[in-house]
Amino acid sequence: MSTNQRWVLGLTAAASLLVVLDALVVSTALSTIRLDLHASAAELEWTVNAYALSFAVLLMTAAVLGDRLGRRRILTTGIGVFAAASAGCALAPGIGWLIAFRALQGAGAALVMPVALALLGATFSAELRPRALGVFGAVSGLSVPLGPLLGGAVVEGISWPWIFWLNLPAGLVLAVLVRLRIEESHGPRGAIDLPGLALVTGAALGIVWGLVRGNAAGWGSPEVLAALIAGALLTGGFVVRERVAAAPMLPLRLFASRRFSAGNGAAFFHWGSTFGAVFFMSQFLQTGLGNGPLGAGLRLMPWGATTIIVPQVVGRLIGRLGEQRFVVGGMALHAAAMVWIAVIAAPDVAYARLVVPLVLSGAGVAMSLPATQSAVLGAVEPADIGRASGTFSTLRQLGGAFGVAVLVAVFGRAGGYGSPQAFTDGFVAAIAACAGLAVAAALAGAALPGRRTETTSQTEQDHPTLGEAT
Repeated sequence: MSTNQRWVLGLTAAASLLVVLDALVVSTALSTIRLDLHASAAELEWTVNAYALSFAVLLMTAAVLGDRLGRRRILTTGIGVFAAASAGCALAPGIGWLIAFRALQGAGAALVMPVALALLGATFSAELRPRALGVFGAVSGLSVPLGPLLGGAVVEGISWPWIFWLNLPAGLVLAVLVRLRIEESHGPRGAIDLPGLALVTGAALGIVWGLVRGNAAGWGSPEVLAALIAGALLTGGFVVRERVAAAPMLPLRLFASRRFSAGNGAAFFHWGSTFGAVFFMSQFLQTGLGNGPLGAGLRLMPWGATTIIVPQVVGRLIGRLGEQRFVVGGMALHAAAMVWIAVIAAPDVAYARLVVPLVLSGAGVAMSLPATQSAVLGAVEPADIGRASGTFSTLRQLGGAFGVAVLVAVFGRAGGYGSPQAFTDGFVAAIAACAGLAVAAALAGAALPGRRTETTSQTEQDHPTLGEAT
């Protein structure tokens, strides 16, 4: 790697870590925030939902703005917005202000994620990109062991506002380094497809709103049904618009690629299962087994430690072995580990019995992560990197919202929070459903092209008729 490539890789990975780490740190502080700000259960839920909504809704917009206005500029802006909103969260005098600043945090995060991936894809050649994505995934994976651990330590050792104050100096330093060390890059400079942008933003808002409100308001409630139906209709309108637009924001021809379509499909279910696993494992260690926030964070470290090492190894092997076996094998391993945990889970289960399946689950997730990213970004031409990263980031966030919504619904039908046994009953059902989502990810990954060869170009593998025509 050149010096410039190393700076791009390090800074984009650090920006991703900052954004993902915050979401996991906040999850361990929710109980303390509820007591300190006298928040109701519904208000506490919106401290999470506000972030998720603005994040998911603005991802495609961020990708378009990065292509048009400059990826470095949008990345710097996103980090600045995220840091400023973090200060607002720390100073929030009440739950309403906290919810508002969490929404602004989500907007900043949305500007960061797809543009970071686009910068990475544009900086590295097809040969080096999987290796770079492996390092990117390993750095981002630090959030898994560090998030609950840091959140628990800060909440128990200082106070919950400091989980937000820590973002301010980190964000300021990162924004300055991005400005100084990363060269500006752009995507196609054509006109912005404003109707398409409005349709996809509305579609994401409707779908995510319905998913995050489904369990609280009821899946048959007018609010949820209206949101999901509106999201589906707007998605259909977006597809129709992109078919006829002279300069579509998401060319539908990209989905003709097996790597692009299967990679995005696998990523959707991958993140649904992964977000769900983190959401319920941290609660099981506390509510089910009686650990505090810091104790739960320490006990999740074996799960997260694998996400630091495995992506780097996988990133070096993807070029020779292809993405398919890592997505399928990784998600199969994760599914088996979830079934294992579901079988042994009990209010009195010894933590030592959970260590091996936690490690296997983490290794499986870490195998699949760089492979799905490589499949999506490697399936497109350089001019389409921004659109591809925006699509991947949006489906990843939608998958996470979908997975948590499904698992919370399953949990509610099988158990509850009334006692450790009631929680364990719901946890077992939810983790079994988590395994089902992992199997869906593996099936989607099976549609990826197999092992690459040195004599066959990737374009020809994705579009065999193109090679014959050439």
